[in-house]
Amino acid sequence: MQTIQQSFKVEYSYAVFFTHYLFDQKNPLLKNFFNDYSEQGFQRKALVIADEGFLHHHPEIPGQISSYFSESVPQVQLASEIISVPGGETAKNDINTFNRLVEAVDTYGIDRHSFIIAIGGGAVLDLVGYAAAVSHRGIKLIRIPTTVLSQNDSGVGVKNSINFHGKKNFLGTFAPPVAVFNDLTFLKSLDDRDWRSGIAEAIKVALIKDAGFFEWMEEHATALAHRDTESMAYLIHRCAEMHTDHIAGGDPFEFGSSRPLDFGHWAAHKLEYLTNFEIRHGEAVAIGIALDCVYAAKAGRLPEADLNRILEVLHKLGFELYHPKLSENDKINLRNGLQEFREHLGGQLTIMLLDKIGKGTEVHELDTEIISDAVDFLSAFQAQLSESRVLE
Repeated sequence: MQTIQQSFKVEYSYAVFFTHYLFDQKNPLLKNFFNDYSEQGFQRKALVIADEGFLHHHPEIPGQISSYFSESVPQVQLASEIISVPGGETAKNDINTFNRLVEAVDTYGIDRHSFIIAIGGGAVLDLVGYAAAVSHRGIKLIRIPTTVLSQNDSGVGVKNSINFHGKKNFLGTFAPPVAVFNDLTFLKSLDDRDWRSGIAEAIKVALIKDAGFFEWMEEHATALAHRDTESMAYLIHRCAEMHTDHIAGGDPFEFGSSRPLDFGHWAAHKLEYLTNFEIRHGEAVAIGIALDCVYAAKAGRLPEADLNRILEVLHKLGFELYHPKLSENDKINLRNGLQEFREHLGGQLTIMLLDKIGKGTEVHELDTEIISDAVDFLSAFQAQLSESRVLE
C-alpha cells in the first residue's frame, strides 16, 4: 500500500499581561479576557490552584477571587474550593500532589472548555501546568506567577513538568498557557532570597543575548539588591520579552538539542538535587552561571575582564557563588550531571558557553579537568569574599 504522508501546523498565541491588584473590582483585565471566551447560554468552569505559601501571605486572596468572578465574570463558574499545594520544588517532588490535582479536575467536572488557574511560583506553575496538559488531553491554563523567577522566565514559557525518579523535570509537556497575568504587587511579600533568586534568570538571558541589558543590571545592581520596585519591574518586563521572543523565533518545543536558555543550568539542576533543594532554583542557576563562566575563561574563550564583571554583579546582588556539594565525592556527583543533562536534552550534549558578554557559542563536550579547576576557583573565590566580609 502507498505511504500516507501528513503535515500540519498548529498556531499558538497568548499574551503576557502586566498589572497591579489583579483581583480588584476596578481592574478590568481578567473580566475583559474572559469576555473573549463568552458563549451564549454556555457557562464555563474554572478551578483555581494556588501556592499555599502565597495564600498564607495573602489570606484575602480567596475572598477577592470569589467576589471578582461572581460580580465581574459571572459566565465562569468557580469550583467551590481553591486547591492549595506546597510551594517550591516540594510541589514537583511528590507524585501524590499531582494525583490530587487530577482528582480535583474529575471531581469538579473541569473539561476542555474550562480553565485551570495556577497561582504561585515557578515550581507550582510547572506542576499545575502538567496536570492541566494531561487531563482530558489539555485544559486551558491561565498562569498567575507570584515570584520574580516565574514572572520573568518560567511562567511566561511553554514548559510544564514534575520531578520523577530523582531527576529534575523527568515528566513534562510542552503546552502553552492561554494567558499569563503578572501582578507586580505580589512581589512585595517575597523574602529576600526569592526576590534575588529570579534575577539569576535575567542575568542568564542578558549574558547570552543582550550585552546592553547586562550593562543595565551592572548599573542597577545595588538598587535591585535593595528591592527597588521600579528597577525590578523593568527587569521582569525585559527578561520576559526576551524569553518569549526566543520561544517565538526558535524551537519552542525543543525538537533539537540546542538549549540556549538553559545556560548555566546543567550544574544548577544537579546542585538542586545534591542539596535536597535547600537552595532555590535561581540560587543554583547563579552558581551554574558562575561555574560555566569560569570554565569558559579557563578554556580561553571568555576574556578575564568579562568574567570579573559577571562575578562582581552576581556578588553585588547577594548571590553565593559556591556550594560545598559541588566538590563532594571528588566532584564526581557534579560531573554526573552532564550525562543527566544530555538525557534531558534527548540527544547530543549541548552546553552554552560565553565568548563575551552578550554572545555565546554552543559546545558538545566539556573537559572534566577544567570543570574541576573551575569548582576549585569558585571555592577559593567565595572563601575570599567571606573573609572580606568578616574583616569589614
